[in-house]
Amino acid sequence: MPAAGERSAARREATGRRLARFAALRGKAASPGEFWDVVAVTAADAEQALAYREQLAEKLSRKELPLGVRYHVFVDPPGPKIGNGGSTLHVLQCLEDLYGDKWTSFIVLLIHSGGYSQRLPSASALGKIFTALPFGDPIYQMLELKLAMYIDFPSHMKPGILVTCSDDIELYSTGVTETVTFDKPGFTALAHPSDLTVGTTHGVFVLDPSSFSGKGGLEYTSCHHFLHKPDIETMRQCGAICVRGNCSQLSSSGDHSDSENDLECVYTDSIFYMDHSIAKQLLTFYKQMGTLCCEIDAYGDFLQALGPGATQDYTENTSNVTKEESQLVEVRQKLYSLLKGTTLNVIVLNNSKFYHIGTTQEYLFHFTSDSKLKFELNLLSVAFSIFSDKAETLDQSASIIQSILEPGCFIGPGSVIEYSRIGPEVSVGKNSIISGSYINLKVDIPSNCFLSSLSIKINDQVKYVSMVFSVEDNLKKSVKLLSDIHSLQFFGVSLLECLDLWGVKVSDQLFSGENTHLGLWTARIFPVCSTLSESVSMSLKMLNSVQHMSAFKLNGFKLLSVEEMLTYKDVEDMLKFRKQIYDEICLQR
Repeated sequence: MPAAGERSAARREATGRRLARFAALRGKAASPGEFWDVVAVTAADAEQALAYREQLAEKLSRKELPLGVRYHVFVDPPGPKIGNGGSTLHVLQCLEDLYGDKWTSFIVLLIHSGGYSQRLPSASALGKIFTALPFGDPIYQMLELKLAMYIDFPSHMKPGILVTCSDDIELYSTGVTETVTFDKPGFTALAHPSDLTVGTTHGVFVLDPSSFSGKGGLEYTSCHHFLHKPDIETMRQCGAICVRGNCSQLSSSGDHSDSENDLECVYTDSIFYMDHSIAKQLLTFYKQMGTLCCEIDAYGDFLQALGPGATQDYTENTSNVTKEESQLVEVRQKLYSLLKGTTLNVIVLNNSKFYHIGTTQEYLFHFTSDSKLKFELNLLSVAFSIFSDKAETLDQSASIIQSILEPGCFIGPGSVIEYSRIGPEVSVGKNSIISGSYINLKVDIPSNCFLSSLSIKINDQVKYVSMVFSVEDNLKKSVKLLSDIHSLQFFGVSLLECLDLWGVKVSDQLFSGENTHLGLWTARIFPVCSTLSESVSMSLKMLNSVQHMSAFKLNGFKLLSVEEMLTYKDVEDMLKFRKQIYDEICLQR
């Protein structure tokens, strides 16, 4: 079996070829059957949908996407969250509403992008699927990367729907004569060899060991039983653990570190396809259900019902559920009855790797450290940017994306700067993220700092707010009572202490939204300013006051939470700022 380095080099070569194929299609009309009939992106609410449509329209006008494709943004129905499974069902309904029976002849790529990206808030305003990547001219975003990585699929796919998420990347290499084909009835999923700890946070396929060898580029088999985020003991009991390069099941115990050289592995999920007969059954089910009032997981709740070894046990297990609704068990049982006995075909990609960039830590790691993803995608340290090439400006491990760095500034190792303008007297520490900001004052930005600026519109006036956190702060954490907010941390300091330094009173008015989720996401702490540079300056002063335990009063400012910033966001103004940077870079080249 080739060494890990050789496998990674093969993935890099295959990825380069797919990127070149996609680059040749950008701004041109694809031939029939060469590309997707429909590319559908989901959005959580009307504001998010509007932001996505504006960005898609701009990409198409700049000829950054293949033409002649139906690009759609479908917004989840108002009311309770329905999860990516509910979104999948809703998209089927939207396609039928738009195209009648014709939709069943389409090859559809469905990208779930309806989250608020609380773990990578620089993507919250404009969407995870529009996260910029450090390569391409003009810059590639996750959408283009997805379209490029799946470029070989449409011409080997029967009409149906390929379902994927917006914050992961699958890179793979196959033999010269091997093609990934989606032509079987039922469901077909890609499977990637992963170490056991990865399996605990993904779906894991229990495969018949006699049906595939684990050698070569790709193999077609079927899944006996699909496990959703199992613990290692469950993987062992169910026979999901294999030996790399020789897939006879193992009996020995012991876990290994994350390495492609580990002997033990499990096969984990990523994207899956369903043919139109299944899609039609699911649509009928959705119509019969009327309104969904619970979160359905397209992976956990569809795939666990498949294969001859599936049992109904999972329908009662709500340990992986963020919010349990009374309807959930009933909906799962109905889905199980509907899908039971359906085949789950699996395409085992023996030389493949699944990468996730949905958190600040993953984002920093993949873009700035010596990561495999950086090598395989050929990520650059300076992508489509202007900076003076004085050595002191930039550490090689920093990542600069569509930004202007003025001579004299300093960017520390392991930091990412995107869509920003950095003045001559700015010094950025290490492992920081700066997004959409204009910094023109003399300032030292500390290490591990997360700074992201948004344009907002209040009473028809454009204003600016900059959120600042530590890259390690947990924006998802919340408490239910005001008396518990001392347990929330802002840059390593209790939020209660920070509020005192900023002169912000603790009251019911301190948090936005329902008063049951009191956390950094809903805390009204960020001042609304009339210019972008002032908003950056104010937020950095707030951070400075916490770091030096010196008061900096926010009296007289209207304060917003991150949640409210997203409600008031002015997409047009944010894109205008990016366009100014884009035009200036084009002029100076």
